[in-house]
Amino acid sequence: MSRGNHESLTMNQMYGFQGEVKAKYTSQMAELFTEVYNYLPLCHCLNARVLVMHGGLFSSDDVTLDDLRKIDRNRQPPDEGLMCELLWSDPMPGKGRAPSKRGVGIQFGPDVTREFLEKNGLQYVIRSHEVKADGYELGHDGDCVTVFSAPNYW
Repeated sequence: MSRGNHESLTMNQMYGFQGEVKAKYTSQMAELFTEVYNYLPLCHCLNARVLVMHGGLFSSDDVTLDDLRKIDRNRQPPDEGLMCELLWSDPMPGKGRAPSKRGVGIQFGPDVTREFLEKNGLQYVIRSHEVKADGYELGHDGDCVTVFSAPNYW
């Protein structure tokens, strides 16, 4: 289990989770959820070959796994930087980087994915930030896998 963009106080307030918890339980319970979310890992590296995160890759080419290990996750996500991009970024079919359609994070192309994988000695990344009709999508020549566990949620 890892933290996603919705495991934040802002998103829980905006989409009603905080209000629902307060109505059914207590304000203290809502605060406890926020505290637990702050401790969830931002990503996982499996067998030194696969990086799993909610969102995606980064606005900089020099990000290493060590940089990700150093992120202070026990806080609310900022609007920019590595933590933000892990939670909010999305792949795009074209090369390079582009502003995110979400207003936070970035869009990154197959060349960005390949360079990140090579720099960090990884085989591919797995992410989950977008609904996919079949529940998953192989992108960036198989280097970026999107898995969405509830494709019919809408």
